[in-house]
Amino acid sequence: MSAPDPNIGDSRPVIRQLDDAAINRIAAGEVVERPASAVKELVENALDAKATRIEISIADGGKTLIRVTDNGLGMTANDLPLALSRHATSKIDGTDLLNIHSFGFRGEALPSLGAVGRLTIRSRTADGEGAEVTVAGGEHGAVRPAALTIGTVVELRDLFYATPARLKFLRTDRAEMQAINDVIKRLAMAEPFVTFILTDVSQGKSRVTFRADAETGDLFEGLHARLRSVLGKDFADNALPIDVVREDVHLTGYAALPTYSRGSAVQQFLYVNGRPVRDKVLIGALRGAYMDTLSRDRHPAACLFIDLDPTRVDVNVHPAKSEVRFRDPGVVRGLIVSGLRAALAAAGHRASTTVASATLGAMQPEQTAGRVYQMDRPTGGSGPAYRPPEGAMGFAEMAPDMSGRVDVVEDAPRAEERPLGAARAQVHENYIIAQTENGIVIVDGHAAHERLVYEKLKTQMAENGVAAQALLIPEIIEMSDGDAAQLLSVADDLSRFGLTIEPFGGGAIAVRETPAILGEVNAEAMLRDILDELSDQGSSTLVQEKLEAILSRVACHGSIRTGRVMRGEEMNALLREMETTPRSGQCNHGRPTYVELKLTDIERLFGRT
Repeated sequence: MSAPDPNIGDSRPVIRQLDDAAINRIAAGEVVERPASAVKELVENALDAKATRIEISIADGGKTLIRVTDNGLGMTANDLPLALSRHATSKIDGTDLLNIHSFGFRGEALPSLGAVGRLTIRSRTADGEGAEVTVAGGEHGAVRPAALTIGTVVELRDLFYATPARLKFLRTDRAEMQAINDVIKRLAMAEPFVTFILTDVSQGKSRVTFRADAETGDLFEGLHARLRSVLGKDFADNALPIDVVREDVHLTGYAALPTYSRGSAVQQFLYVNGRPVRDKVLIGALRGAYMDTLSRDRHPAACLFIDLDPTRVDVNVHPAKSEVRFRDPGVVRGLIVSGLRAALAAAGHRASTTVASATLGAMQPEQTAGRVYQMDRPTGGSGPAYRPPEGAMGFAEMAPDMSGRVDVVEDAPRAEERPLGAARAQVHENYIIAQTENGIVIVDGHAAHERLVYEKLKTQMAENGVAAQALLIPEIIEMSDGDAAQLLSVADDLSRFGLTIEPFGGGAIAVRETPAILGEVNAEAMLRDILDELSDQGSSTLVQEKLEAILSRVACHGSIRTGRVMRGEEMNALLREMETTPRSGQCNHGRPTYVELKLTDIERLFGRT
């Protein structure tokens, strides 16, 4: 027998007004989930105050100390008590909640922090005197004079001391510090011309865990330098600049090559009007842009900024302001997909530089007892020519059916000056060795030709359309009215890929045509999968994915097979076609089609540097 419900009784519950302290503590549960949330709110306030230098000091993962110091505009003594009142803000006047140009606007962060911790604010304007105020557990102190330079210092101690139950749900100091580090990195990428310094001052020691000095140059130069500082050299070297506009929506940033994919979505950073967000429409669009260049277990890396009229996006969805809602999500999604695909196509045959690094890392030079240099040999400087041991066999004597056989290719005029060089040999009946001006290129012949054939098939499908196969008897699928309406809203998009659906009364949908290339189709299962994708991401690319999967298989069967010996002309023709074909640097699953090794790297393997 279950326990009685404590909310059910004979007495009528009394409606009462909660006091301000309880209200602020409840609000803090939404605004301040953990120390990283508090840091985010305070740093965003500093950015709104036009700060160009922000220093953050953390102790014990933010549980005992969070101090944010900025050189922004500051506040007067009269401003400080008002700043600690709920829904008091300098960002908006309340007349238009959609036209928001700042990070903060709700006026909840500071009073929420003061309700659950010990908060001290010291501030000074350019033409005023310094002042400070303290609030602990919702109890406000008096405003006092303070000595400091222009700007603001916000110090939060003993977070959640007023709500000790919340402390039990915090993670270890190291995990909380890592979350704070991630927050600062996200904000630093959005503001390349601001200096950020994060310092861990736990246990009386001071250690800088993250520093990003203000960059110079134009927007793209500054952003690229900041991404190199935050995400590392590999991302910066393998990222493509993005700068496209559609219907007054501006997309900028950098997106990495498919061969620089990750095992998780840890390097996906999305911003709307400078605000870091996590939005399923944007994440789905990013995934769709890399759809036919990555397998499902790989994730693209990108840092993208969407700028549009603030009235076209609602950021007041959640107190944490990490979720947004677009008025025209289709425009934003289409811009991301088309913009990134155009950039990837323009990159042509380019592949990630990390492919060569991984190749060199996999090579292990032979371990010898010690180095023996030519000058150390007892031959008097000009020793006898090298002679193989008796019974040894060179390339010329190798049996023609051995996998190590090399087919030497005659020189092609000026081919070495081309990006993928001149074909010199084919080894193991698949791998093409080409010589460039300053290194060599190793090409996976089968994977490269598979991508070339696949791109041709996609172009033909785009030009001629998708052939549809009419069903002799339309398939009727019963579903709820809401699900049917959601599917019918994308009926025009589905028809472009040969899937024709119509309403059939009530919640039923009639499937009249399916893509001919798919053959026999389980229409109901396909529509259910499309519906799931629409519910999860707001759009569906399932039919297109199925069509392109078929084309990919056709390309695989129609490409050069491993084991076929290629003539020199064929190998050079393949290299030249790769140089002019979009996305030829990776196969249909995101693996590289070639590896380029610089001569300096090869010499280093042999100790010649």
